[in-house]
Amino acid sequence: MKINLSQFKRFEKQIILKKIGLAGQKKISSANVLIIGMGGLGCPLLTYLAASGVGKIGIVDFDKVEISNLNRQTLFNTNDIGKFKVDQAKKAVNKINGKIKIIPFKIKLTSKNIKKIFNKFSIICDGTDNYNTRYLINDYCVKNKKTLISSAISKFDGQLMKFDFKKKGPCYRCFMPSPPNFENNCQTEGIFSPVAGIMGSLQANEVLKSILNSKDNLTNCVLIFDSLKTDFRKSKISINPQCINKC
Repeated sequence: MKINLSQFKRFEKQIILKKIGLAGQKKISSANVLIIGMGGLGCPLLTYLAASGVGKIGIVDFDKVEISNLNRQTLFNTNDIGKFKVDQAKKAVNKINGKIKIIPFKIKLTSKNIKKIFNKFSIICDGTDNYNTRYLINDYCVKNKKTLISSAISKFDGQLMKFDFKKKGPCYRCFMPSPPNFENNCQTEGIFSPVAGIMGSLQANEVLKSILNSKDNLTNCVLIFDSLKTDFRKSKISINPQCINKC
């Protein structure tokens, strides 16, 4: 893929970075990424991937914008209330960068449609808010050797993890073998809005590093953020011998 003069000017501040350069920008422009969930995580994630020039981005969500979304889902405004998130997100992102291809999937992700949706994407970003969908995404990525970058937020905290299933290593089920007795998400627990922006941006950071084949990445680790203490800690995720995916 060639970088024309207009693209060079647009991405100049990335291209001059020694770890990116023209070759790296071409990789970004040629990349394809799928985002599941256009919520508090998906909005900043999509924004920065589009602004960075990722060439093809799929977005999956079947929800409509609600007024309670607006404190953290920054691609939307009051005029979007009652409209499908993927439609409004695509319109907003096209204003940021009209050259990239946004593919909306206005459906709920299920075991019946996951293959059709995931088939053409190599990097999968999980920004969902329930464990059943997280396990579904994880298991498919393990089986089909996709790269999975998953994030979750609740109250004042966030977590981020990356798995490269082209190589042997743990999966999300190794980290969380079974769901807790209750769902801890924004709907039930509440959310401090900057946490969504920080974790979604960090998710975009890991996506771009994966595209660039950066050695300094989060593979097989979990990054935990405490916004009240402004504290980050990183822990290694180990293979669970009892994992049903036989990692």
